[in-house]
Amino acid sequence: MKTPTSNEQHTRVLQAAYKAWMNAAGLRKTRQRNKRFTYGDQWGDYIRDHEGRLMTESEFLAQQGCIGITNNLIRQMVKTIVGRYRSHYLSHGDKPEATALGQVRQDNELDELDSRALEEFLISGCCIQRVDTSHKPGDDARVRVDNVNINKLVVGGFNDTRTWDCELIGQLHDLNIAQLLRRVAGGNQRKAAWVRRLYTDGAEERIADLSTRLGADSQLGSDFWHAADGKCRAIEVWTLESREVIVCHNRREGTLSVEPASAAHRLKGRPDVGTRWDIATVWHCRWFSPMGDLLSEYDSPWEHGGHPFALKFYPLTDGEVHAMVEDLIDTQKHVNRMISLLDQIMRSSAKGVLLFPENALPDGWTWEDVKRCWSSANGLLPYDGRRGEAKPEQISANGTNIGAFQMVELQMKLFEEISGVNGALQGKPTTVNSANVYQLQSDNADIALSDLFETFESFRRQRDRKMAGMLHQTH
Repeated sequence: MKTPTSNEQHTRVLQAAYKAWMNAAGLRKTRQRNKRFTYGDQWGDYIRDHEGRLMTESEFLAQQGCIGITNNLIRQMVKTIVGRYRSHYLSHGDKPEATALGQVRQDNELDELDSRALEEFLISGCCIQRVDTSHKPGDDARVRVDNVNINKLVVGGFNDTRTWDCELIGQLHDLNIAQLLRRVAGGNQRKAAWVRRLYTDGAEERIADLSTRLGADSQLGSDFWHAADGKCRAIEVWTLESREVIVCHNRREGTLSVEPASAAHRLKGRPDVGTRWDIATVWHCRWFSPMGDLLSEYDSPWEHGGHPFALKFYPLTDGEVHAMVEDLIDTQKHVNRMISLLDQIMRSSAKGVLLFPENALPDGWTWEDVKRCWSSANGLLPYDGRRGEAKPEQISANGTNIGAFQMVELQMKLFEEISGVNGALQGKPTTVNSANVYQLQSDNADIALSDLFETFESFRRQRDRKMAGMLHQTH
């Protein structure tokens, strides 16, 4: 069997990273829709009209002469849950103690960072943080924590809710040239000059050539290869790899060590050292340019031996992600439709149909003049009653009592039931006079959200273990 060369292996890793990123396109698309609804853009879904033309719901309403009204319940729900978390878990939880780990929490403002991560968790069902050592000059020993945008995450498929079966993970970086050189050049001036040339000499042509060779879609996958204006795209990929090793037992010193398989010949003939062949797994990192060049590679340098990412996907049933916001969109859309319908009914019934006899049209007037005058708040229509003709008459009826108000109220209650965020949790006034009953309602709401909160706490514990592993190494 032919052993792949290093270049072939690196290309395979980059191709696997691109495939993993493309496989998550559906997740990114769903997250984008959830984000639109959370922040108020709730009439942007595409539909087809009766002629089959594709348009947004707001455009369709505009064609009908209607206005789409948004009553954003999702945003209020998200703020309530994040506020509840900050008051219950962050205010009454463990305070940053006078330890190295507590100092890291304070330096990185983790209360604020975790609150924003929870907001993302509600919107997308994903929360990702990167725990790394700082790459600022003179600050190499500092542990740094950052939230990672799901649009920049590269992750292979996994089904374990703890992500223990993940074998590929990485991040797309948009860096200026100075940041890039600091990350991959390792203080080597010649390598820095080489990297600088890579990003200036025919870069776009080489990107197009590489993406074609890897079978990449130039339209759908363009965000993988290109950074924002003025930035350099770098692709960081971590893979879990297997290697042959020699486990060594030094009988004289009573120690165990692991050596690469290439050291077997050096260990032969040493009676004080017992050896055993084995297979070890290690997390290995590669940095690529979008042109396919290997910029840097190294094994995990930290005591925990893993990659720098802490991540949680919810609920991960059959590997699928379903965010809390996703469950509320249909109810939110129904509320908006009911309110828009009520608005349209009231606007239509505010001024009814005008019956204007044709022979009653004043001399010198046109029908456009009558229409403009009648629609004015202080309009005056001339009418000669001496002619004995029928006078103009407005016909109006109350068309609002069709149960729409009850439907809005029902949808609001359903929204609370589905989200688990009731009025007691939001601090709304209630008709309940008993403080115990009110507290019970609030506690019941906490129970409905406890799975969400505990899942997020599991993510934080995973992150803290990585922080602790790095602290032991930097001190």
